[in-house]
Amino acid sequence: MTTQSKNKHQTIAIIGGGPAGLMAAEILSQNGKNDPIQIDLFDAMPSVGRKFLLAGKGGMNITHAETMETFLTRYGTRQTQIAPLLNAFGPEDLRAWVHGLGIHTFVGSSGRVFPTDMKAAPLLRAWLHRLKTNGVRFHMRQRWLGWGNESDDGKTLRFAHTDGEQLVKADAVVLALGGGSWARLGSDGAWVPLLTARKIDVAPLQAANCGFDTQWSEHFSSRYAGHPLSPVTVTVPDSHSKKGQFVITENGVEGSLIYALSSHIRDRISAHGHATVLLDLAPDWTLERLSQEIARPRGARSMASHLQSRVNITGVKAGLLRELVSKEDFAVPTILATRIKALELNLTAPRPIDEAISSAGGVRFEALNQDLMLQTMPGVFCAGEMLDWEAPTGGYLLSACFASGRVAGLGVLNWLRERG
Repeated sequence: MTTQSKNKHQTIAIIGGGPAGLMAAEILSQNGKNDPIQIDLFDAMPSVGRKFLLAGKGGMNITHAETMETFLTRYGTRQTQIAPLLNAFGPEDLRAWVHGLGIHTFVGSSGRVFPTDMKAAPLLRAWLHRLKTNGVRFHMRQRWLGWGNESDDGKTLRFAHTDGEQLVKADAVVLALGGGSWARLGSDGAWVPLLTARKIDVAPLQAANCGFDTQWSEHFSSRYAGHPLSPVTVTVPDSHSKKGQFVITENGVEGSLIYALSSHIRDRISAHGHATVLLDLAPDWTLERLSQEIARPRGARSMASHLQSRVNITGVKAGLLRELVSKEDFAVPTILATRIKALELNLTAPRPIDEAISSAGGVRFEALNQDLMLQTMPGVFCAGEMLDWEAPTGGYLLSACFASGRVAGLGVLNWLRERG
């Protein structure tokens, strides 16, 4: 791309080739069929959609089929800010859009929505073909370095590439640079100091949908790392409780159940230096029934054998009880029953952000207008995971990324039209 436009086209630079940036390009390229708009998308990686493809490796979870009322609650403290985006382009709209690319979808037993073939690559290929057909130009291995100078209005962009550094001028800019997780796929959070240097309000990036550390004994860790616990209920006291499955790791715990509660656990650690969660290892049993079964005579059998035969506590669950319950309490049936129903697990720290599925923090909504344009930099828009929100896995992350990219794209069009 040259440093100056040689025709009357308005040029729009999109920085970031994930779902949010690509959706902004989609909206803008559709309009570009009628108006003189040139869309140029820049990305530091050799190809776009790398994190999108990795997320779909085990099955591309696009969105969720639950009611919108429930869906919106998944965005926690940022529900109010995310709601307008999803009300304009919600889960059903997203499914219809995917179908328009020739990709069929289905709803799984958990309510999650997947492509019929469960793969992300065919969707991305069809999407990129449409964008290129609509005139979007892609510039790979272009790392954004910020703006031309401190007094620049935000439309002169610096990029580093294989041939050195170049300046690119644009009439409007969409920043869709991702969060801080999976740096090797491009989401490295390197944009944070570039924006804070311009006095843009950015909440610190933190790990989200992540595992947590604890202090296992060498015996327990070596024997049970990699083992799943299911079913189990995890409760963050005075906060949230959820039933499902998680996995023991060498240093702690991870998995879907832990990810779903990660924001509450992380915030508790941030406030108190640690978080004690309660594990119910027998969620389908009442405490009364459990106590009665454990109190039955066991004869010459060990307590471990007794637990296995009477209440089906075996394997990693039995190992966890041995790890976290004292010998004295383990020998008393009534106390042991209460431990099985509310086993205390102390978590000391979230895993590093680069190991997390996603990140929290980012450009605060208070720094943006309703079109996701920066209040202090007219014509510069932000979208995707670089905004200050978070959500659990289950299609919620992608849904909000797509929706925010669409709003940013429409915001660019509105802003250009208002300027005449």
